[in-house]
Amino acid sequence: MQRTTHRPHLLARPVVVALAAAVALTATACAKSEDDASGKEQSSSAAAGAEQKAVTPKPGSKTCSIDAYGAEKVDLKGATVGFSQSEKEANPFRIAETQSIKDEAKKRGVKLLTANAQSQFSKQISDVQDLLAKGADLLVIAPLNSDGWDPVLQSAAAKKVPIITIDRKINATACKDYVSFIASDFVEQGRRAADQMIEATGGKGEVAILLGSAGNNVTTERTKGFKDRIAEKAPDLKVVFEQTGDFAREKGQQVTEQLIQSKPGIKGIYAENDEMGLGAVAALKGAGKKPGDVKIVTVDGTRNAVQGIVDGWISGVIESNPRFGPLAFQTLDTFTRGEDVPQDIIIQDGAYDAGNAKTDIGKAY
Repeated sequence: MQRTTHRPHLLARPVVVALAAAVALTATACAKSEDDASGKEQSSSAAAGAEQKAVTPKPGSKTCSIDAYGAEKVDLKGATVGFSQSEKEANPFRIAETQSIKDEAKKRGVKLLTANAQSQFSKQISDVQDLLAKGADLLVIAPLNSDGWDPVLQSAAAKKVPIITIDRKINATACKDYVSFIASDFVEQGRRAADQMIEATGGKGEVAILLGSAGNNVTTERTKGFKDRIAEKAPDLKVVFEQTGDFAREKGQQVTEQLIQSKPGIKGIYAENDEMGLGAVAALKGAGKKPGDVKIVTVDGTRNAVQGIVDGWISGVIESNPRFGPLAFQTLDTFTRGEDVPQDIIIQDGAYDAGNAKTDIGKAY
């Protein structure tokens, strides 16, 4: 891919920061759900233990340098960063994610351009092209889909604009088309959700999966991890129903209503995000079910889902921390000053269950 430049170099900063600084970070963010259990805006900076931390890279893990990528050293403080959000910010995860990016940009004194695709992939592509046209020197993208990014990658390469992707992966070549991918281990999230489901159900019975949106690696990997662990550890637990809920509460409720009609004996529901899980709770309440009649395990760690554990409707929640701001900006800063950064930066995630939900709800977003 040929790379040409049309902008003057920004000044490189002389300070050298070790790679460890890029993978051991703390974060601050503000998040508020549509019906936050506390009724007040939740500041994650005030929640002890809420920080997003990265797993230390294994020896021999692939890295990316600015020379290998073909970009140029820049001073992050003098640069313009473009952030492309994929989904409507009615989802607490996206609210917290965007706020974290904004907070970190403000903290660092970095000019930030933002765009929201409103869950429309064609709009996200045009959004990023627009960010480039407005002069973004660096890009942070939360992709809606994993495929279809060639127009953006070509435009960014022509302008020597480094790209960091967060939460969902772009199907492209690391250290050529993008610098680093920052996210949780989604397969491991699925495995841990399966462990919670096995414990909640005793490892026997019929369970359903509320799948996330099609066309991205999060759904595929959370499903794989769950199914593989069930097959390995609980062969008497059978997945008998799978349908997409598009990571949305309303759709999760609709699918669960169908599930109750078609599979009245269902024992457990694995929702691949909290919003679908909360939709499932609403459907079960509407059907006259009692807390615990159907075991629900979800992934995310929103305040409302953790409250659902306290109230007895949800058995467990695997955390997927959305506070990407500090980690994304530190990665960009380290990279643009000439230091190597990991191509894959994996976040450490916690979990909530009946044993810690009440005491740890302050860590939720």
